Amino acid sequence: MATKNNSQNTVKLDRRETNCSVFLCHEKPDANQPVIFNPDFFVERFRHEHPQIFADLVLSNITRLIDLPGDEFAQLTGELVPKVPTSTGFLRSFNFRKRKEKGVIFGAPLTEEGIAQICQLIEYLSKNLHVEGLFRVPGHSLRQAALREMLNNGTEIDLETGDFHPNDAATLLKVFLGELPEPLLMHRHYHAHLKIGELTCFDEKGNKTNVPDKARQIEAFQLLFMLLPPTNRSLLKLLLDLLYHTARSQNMNKMSAINLATMFAPHIIWPKNVTASDLQGNIEKLNNGVAFLIRHSQKMFKAPVYIKEYARLFYTGSKTLQSNDDLNLSSGNKTGSIAAIAAPSPSPSMRSIAGETSSTSNIKPSENQSYTESCLRELYKQVNSMPESAKKKKLIRRFEKQPDSNSSAETRTPFIRRHWRSRSVGGIIKQRKALGGQASTERENGTLQSFPPRS
Repeated sequence: MATKNNSQNTVKLDRRETNCSVFLCHEKPDANQPVIFNPDFFVERFRHEHPQIFADLVLSNITRLIDLPGDEFAQLTGELVPKVPTSTGFLRSFNFRKRKEKGVIFGAPLTEEGIAQICQLIEYLSKNLHVEGLFRVPGHSLRQAALREMLNNGTEIDLETGDFHPNDAATLLKVFLGELPEPLLMHRHYHAHLKIGELTCFDEKGNKTNVPDKARQIEAFQLLFMLLPPTNRSLLKLLLDLLYHTARSQNMNKMSAINLATMFAPHIIWPKNVTASDLQGNIEKLNNGVAFLIRHSQKMFKAPVYIKEYARLFYTGSKTLQSNDDLNLSSGNKTGSIAAIAAPSPSPSMRSIAGETSSTSNIKPSENQSYTESCLRELYKQVNSMPESAKKKKLIRRFEKQPDSNSSAETRTPFIRRHWRSRSVGGIIKQRKALGGQASTERENGTLQSFPPRS
């Protein structure tokens, strides 16, 4: 008996020591031992604490990959109301009336509570991937109505009792996504999805080919999904993971990635209240895009390497940035305000973001000029390493228009990215006419000063 008590006490001590080894983390870790942590920890912290700076960083890299005209870029940022294909007539009025009869979950805006309820369907379906025609064969209408009411009431359902069929849950999942007030992938991202699908490889001469550039497409989707609201991003991750494993079991369920994309594209990316004819030939692009998301879903929610490095250096500092300029620029971080952030070398975009209080007033003009020139040189190298394209030639022309390096930093025109359609031709003509009319009026009034000719 004593031996048994001693063994129990030993187990308790072992458990207590195990707990201590987990929670006692005040001591400095050994430099020789690797520190294991979530690689996206700094990215998530950066997104939460500085959402606007994070969004600017992501947007700058998205526009590096895809060319978005002024209006489409403004829609992506939320500055303009998204302009997507719409439908008029009976279909629109019918859907509007149908949407008014919304419940707690179905037809309501996406919430964490709604995701928790829908997760019951996703978990149940993940255990029944063998069912042939899953997501294609409809379920029983009466069973679906009962299941819908239970989900709307917030009931915890035991779907393993056999009262419901996997096709009931699959159909109801599509109904839930279709009745969201806005598609899961959002109206403002509609044009970006079309542009990402057009990314192709370049040949040796720098000409575009018909071969999709999968690496750039994955990178663009990774960046685009970082701009989704947290609820949309969470549900999209669960959904794509379910569809990914469904497609992997296509030898049993006969549902490939493109078949699943055909079933789900109208519910997660099509604009609301439209028919196939309203999309004007974009149906194939949208279906192929969703199929691409399903096939590569395991990579879509990882931050690109340069975003991880940027976020890490934002909080830990860079060992490579040791000049006085960098120390002065980053000295404002201790006070809670971001004086400036320099992107690490792997990042394709190098930017400086000013905070509310800047400590750059102590920087000497010569030091500021040398820092700006080094940044421009680094950026020029990045542009030169890009594949041959019209966009690359345009950026190089912008660099060539810059004044010589001998000019002062104050008179140097900063290299600011502006869209090539930011000033229309009509606006330039109107401006010239206005200036010409002003000069003629001054001549008539005799207000123009005449200067004696030089001897």
